[in-house]
Amino acid sequence: MKTNWFKKSGWFYIPSSIIGVVLILLTLAFCVTVFIAVDRNSHSISDTLYEVFPYFVSALTILFWIAGNTSPKTT
Repeated sequence: MKTNWFKKSGWFYIPSSIIGVVLILLTLAFCVTVFIAVDRNSHSISDTLYEVFPYFVSALTILFWIAGNTSPKTT
């Protein structure tokens, strides 16, 4: 069964199904939650950026991997 949740558009993946939209919204909700939790205890902008960077990169890498594997392959 082939799933087409995303469509490649240049460097980006555009959601082409409701599952793709839900995955993007869940990733954004996770990033916002992490940002709020980290920013609550930070003393400067650099503290916040250093602490959220691993979470944001990990979440966006997983989303990019899912999008790449669930988009139609172009030859």
